[in-house]
Amino acid sequence: MSTAYVNWGESIIKLTWLSDKKLPPREFITSVHGFCFDDHELMLVNLNHRGWDFPGGHLEPGESVEEGFKREVLEEGNVSGDCKQLGYIIVDHTDNPNWSESSKYPKVGYQVFYRMDITQIHEFQAQYESAERIFINPDTVKDYYQDWHGLYEKILKCSLDLPKLEG
Repeated sequence: MSTAYVNWGESIIKLTWLSDKKLPPREFITSVHGFCFDDHELMLVNLNHRGWDFPGGHLEPGESVEEGFKREVLEEGNVSGDCKQLGYIIVDHTDNPNWSESSKYPKVGYQVFYRMDITQIHEFQAQYESAERIFINPDTVKDYYQDWHGLYEKILKCSLDLPKLEG
């Protein structure tokens, strides 16, 4: 378990990484994210208005967490593949003075993370919220991702430590 305080918008939020394979309660999962690999290269997507990022987003009603991750990866990066859950970040707004009962997110929510081994690279068409995709050496991710922090580094390490997934 690792904890960091990060600046999200106008607030400082407590983030705690747990490499736990048990999913948190579905109603408190605010988003799914992950690191996608083509052989040893990491895919990043250039998200409109945010810059380079790893794919992810919100779940749609009725979809499983893994289905949501695979959909987000297909929408943002136009790739598909095999994935494995790495764990999740606890997003804790307890010390956030800007949080209220009417806030968009729960006081304590979860971001679930996966590793994907890409099996199909589809033609990139920039149909959703990403303008382009690239494949990079994972050691250079900090050169692209402007809000990279220590928890992301730990999650990336967890994903790199997994053997390549098989079907």
